Parts: sequence; C-alpha cells; structure tokens
Amino acid sequence: MLTAKLTGQLTLNALRRTHHGACHPCIYTLSNYNLHKERQRTRDGLLSDSSVLRRGFYSQSAIRPSVRLREPQHYGRRPFSLSAATIVNAAPSPVQPYLRLMRLDKPIGTWLLYLPCTWSIALASDPGCLPHLGMLTLFGAGALLMRGAGCTINDMWDKDFDKKVARTATRPIASGEISRMQALVFLGGQLSLALGVLLCLNYYSIALGAASLSLVVTYPLMKRITYWPQFVLGLTFNWGALLGWSAVKGCCDWSVCLPLYFSGVMWTLIYDTIYAHQDKEDDVKVGVKSTALRLQEQTKPWLSGFTVAMMSGLVAAGVNAEQTLPYYAVLSTVAIHLTHQIYTLDINKPEDCWKKFVSNRNLGLLLFLGIVAGNLWKERRETLLQNEESQR
Repeated sequence: MLTAKLTGQLTLNALRRTHHGACHPCIYTLSNYNLHKERQRTRDGLLSDSSVLRRGFYSQSAIRPSVRLREPQHYGRRPFSLSAATIVNAAPSPVQPYLRLMRLDKPIGTWLLYLPCTWSIALASDPGCLPHLGMLTLFGAGALLMRGAGCTINDMWDKDFDKKVARTATRPIASGEISRMQALVFLGGQLSLALGVLLCLNYYSIALGAASLSLVVTYPLMKRITYWPQFVLGLTFNWGALLGWSAVKGCCDWSVCLPLYFSGVMWTLIYDTIYAHQDKEDDVKVGVKSTALRLQEQTKPWLSGFTVAMMSGLVAAGVNAEQTLPYYAVLSTVAIHLTHQIYTLDINKPEDCWKKFVSNRNLGLLLFLGIVAGNLWKERRETLLQNEESQR
C-alpha cells in the first residue's frame, strides 16, 4: 500500500515538471521513472523479478509511454497566414492540382523569373524617378503565368521520369490527378492570359516576348541532351532583362541590356547548379543530365567563375546606364553574399543546397533596391552639377 501511494505521488509530481526555459510542458510518465530506477538497480546488482515484469509490461504495451511534448492549444481563431502553400490548400479541392501544377505553392521560381525584369525596368527609369509601378505589376503577372506554363510543359515532358523520383512522384500529372489532355488545356489557358499581358506592351516588346516562347518549350528537353540545361534555363529565365527595358523605352539599348542579360544567365547557372545538387542521385537513376553531374567536386571553382562573370556584367551595365554610388555599393554586397553562399555550400547536403538556392531571392531583391537607389541618386548628382555650373 505504501508503495502504491509513493508511486502515485511520484507520478503526480512528474506530471507537474517542465523543461527549464521551454514554452511547452514536458510530461515524464511513470515508465521513465521506472526505467531510471531499473538502471540504478541493474548497476547495483539488485534487479528484482518485479522490476523485470514491469519492464515487460511497458515494452509490450500498445500505448507505450514516452517523453512527449504537449501539443500547443489554440483558443479562438487560428493564426492567419498568407503563405503561398496556405492559399493553395485553402482553394477548392478540384482546383488544387492545377495550382500545384503551376507551382503556385512554391513561389521561389516565380521570383527568380520576375527579378531580372525588375532590374531592367528600374535601370530604364528616368533619373530621379522610381520604377513604373504599373509596369512592375504587369511583369509580375506575366512572370506568374509564364512560370506556371513552363512548369506545366516540364511536367508533361517529364511524366515518366517524375514517377521514378520520390520528390516529384506526387506532382499532379505524374500521380494521375491531372491527365495530359487536361494539362494541355490548362497550358492553353495560361498562355492565352500571358499573351493578354504581352499585348499590353509596345510592338517591339510584343515581338521580343514572343521570341522567348521557343526557349520555354524546348528547355525541358535539354536535360536529355546536354549536361548544361542550366545554361538554357538561364537564357529562358532572364529574357525579362531585355523585355523590361524595351517595355519602358520602346526598344533595347544593347549596351545596357546585353551585359544585364549575360549577368542574369550567370546568376541562373549559380543558383540552379546549387539546386541540381539536391537531385543528382535521382538524375543518375533516371538518366537525365545537369551541371551538378558535369561539375561534381569542381562545382565551387566553377561557381566562383560564374560569380566573377556575373559581377563584371553588372558593372558594365551600370557604367553604360550611368549608375551612381549606391548601385556600386550594393554590387559589393551582392558579391559578398555570393562569395559566402559558395564558400559555405555543402553540395552533399540537400537541405543546405535548398537553403542557398532560396537565398537568391533576397539577393535579387537587394540588387533591385540598389538600382532604384542609384537611379534616385542621379537626380541629386545632376542637381549638384547644375549648381556648380551656375556658380561659375
């Protein structure tokens, strides 16, 4: 009786214990106490028959007690979230496969397609002026639609490959949620809407934008042909570096647009080679190629070379666009970011590759802000020059 009373008291005390500094109480059940006492008795050579029976009871129980964290309780409304995945999950069930097909739940690709457009639009803005908000919005819608169309084309081409890879086997076409015919109809809808966006631009930009469609269609095939599909992706994803300037100015200034486009292609080679290292084992199994497989342990030196080429192109674009001090200050920060990204990269850890890959969104946004700041600084510089001339 005394033993039962003591055991009950110990259980009650254990239930009241919490981790020091933790926000969730940690419940220590009776089994943990008994196992601790059992180990002590074993060391002392005093393991009794009753403790053996108790150990057998807990080890075979269907509800084996263990250390567990109490689930946080939410009272009232759940916390509101506007993440892309939450929006997709909140959509009607018949719509969700189509939203996942266009990767609406994973917006990083849309960002990486959109950011070169913003660089070009900002560089083309008049001195002392902010980038045209309507143009930024229009290109944002276009990036969302064209990225969705590109993913749809990719999944239609790669249906059989995706089935063999755990990470891609749940994609809507590979899993059978959407048939190829349904995907084709959906693709037609996306391209029609994207055409509507393109028709809002000038004739020069319409022709230039239409020229990129061949790259969008053929890119998914490149991984079957060459170890450099990331280069073709760079040509595709950075077309906005040409289109943004022409949309604002009416035509391309190639002295600015070509170095900017070249820098974007180098940037894509950096981040998508890092991304490809996540899938290199699966790529070997299914027989597709990538720069990760081509470069292997020489990846970091090659990425360093791409970084030097990217920064050189950005400097050339800045000089030809008459950019100012804030732009070059941000370029220094971008170079440091890329250097740290490459130096700390572990190509054999998929989670680290994903972390480095996603960080490129912030890098692109930083460069955009640098261009905007440099453009605003132009007005100040020109005002100072005019004041000096008037004083003379």
